[in-house]
Amino acid sequence: MHVGSKGWYVEELKKLGVRYYEGRKIEKYKIHRLANLLDEKTGE
Repeated sequence: MHVGSKGWYVEELKKLGVRYYEGRKIEKYKIHRLANLLDEKTGE
């Protein structure tokens, strides 16, 4: 899996225990939303 791909973001969020966001599975979101969510969760 390529770093920065949608699958990579989904995998990283699942490692942090995030499977749903706002009642929807994270797989349904576009890559820019996943990137922002990962930034929020990691505190960077």
